[in-house]
Amino acid sequence: MSKILLQSVFLNDSRTDVLIDGNRFAKIAKDIPAQECADAEVVDCKDLAILPPFYNAHTHAAMVLLRGYADDLPLRPWLEDHIWPFEAVMGPDEIEIGSRLATLEMIKSGTVFFADMYWHRERTMKVATEMGLRAAIGVTMAENLMTPDKIEANFAFARNHVGENDRVKLVMMPHSIYLVGEALLKRCAEVARAEGMLVHTHLSETQSEVEQCIKEHGCSPVEWLKRCGLLNESLVAAHCVHLSDADMALMAESGATVVLNPCSNLKLNSGIPDIPAMLAAKMKVALGTDGASSNNNLDMREEMKFAALLAKVKGMADTLPAGDALHMATRASALAYGIDAGVIAEGTLADALLVRLDDVCMSPLFNLTSNWVYAANSGLIDSVICDGKFLMRNRHVDGEREIIAEAEKCAKTLASKVVALKSKV
Repeated sequence: MSKILLQSVFLNDSRTDVLIDGNRFAKIAKDIPAQECADAEVVDCKDLAILPPFYNAHTHAAMVLLRGYADDLPLRPWLEDHIWPFEAVMGPDEIEIGSRLATLEMIKSGTVFFADMYWHRERTMKVATEMGLRAAIGVTMAENLMTPDKIEANFAFARNHVGENDRVKLVMMPHSIYLVGEALLKRCAEVARAEGMLVHTHLSETQSEVEQCIKEHGCSPVEWLKRCGLLNESLVAAHCVHLSDADMALMAESGATVVLNPCSNLKLNSGIPDIPAMLAAKMKVALGTDGASSNNNLDMREEMKFAALLAKVKGMADTLPAGDALHMATRASALAYGIDAGVIAEGTLADALLVRLDDVCMSPLFNLTSNWVYAANSGLIDSVICDGKFLMRNRHVDGEREIIAEAEKCAKTLASKVVALKSKV
């Protein structure tokens, strides 16, 4: 197993050495004895700080091909009139190309894990594996958009755990309560339990979703998931913008994790989640970017800053301080998917960012965490380590120019297909 010695790196307000042995942090100390570092690659980190990387707890990776395609629209018209027609012409090859562009963007902005809800998951799993990332890939269920045969094929895929490896796992992902009926929701819960899988879904994203659920079922979306057997510690629920106090109490009691997507929710005018109330209710809260078609990037550092600022809008100036916001985007998001990472500590998985300190945004350095959350930008990330291996070094990722060129060509071809189809209607 390979070793890496990060020498004289800035951690927790002082200089130290960090030894990575295989895929875990083996030792963190000043001047680690030479015999413990035998055969280690030595990396001079005198101008660098080490920070936990980001874990994107909710996204739609291949939708990066729709970046800027349909902006400044409400959620339903955005989806029905623009996004779904574009997605209808995307096949497995296009999804692989889009996923590769997305993983490149995530690496460049410091993300080493993403939870992806999309189609042709085998292609996204392939890309995540090749690019060296961790991932939770959805076996996506959307009853109104799938034939019965495709639903059965999805369940077979999940039961066989097709394509999984040490870094890439399958997660049961019923899209939402408005695209998945009661019987299928309950079946998703049963199969997930039997296979030891997490469940991930969209939940209470808009006020209209909540109102429709109350009209149809006489309860909130959170209560509806409880009735369908999905509200437990294996649930990771995206958005949760519109939760009542009772909903928050149920979520906290269940042990489920909420994934906030503040940038996307602001852009689509879905609302601002009550983060102070969630924290007061002792809910588990993580962060994700959502797709690049509604964000419009996959930069988790931005998401972290927005979450911290919006928490103060709803609460007080001391609500969600920088350290807690960083935890939400790193350790909390990792733990939501059962990953022992997101913190620089001996024994944990060796995921890390090396961030430049010699930039104007990092000076003066009164508080590294504060600078990282409020002042910095992802361009300060020098290197990215995942599972003990460099995914990016000195801002370079192998093949990045080719990935960008292929995605640009693919997106333009897809847009032309959509125009041609609309002209025939």
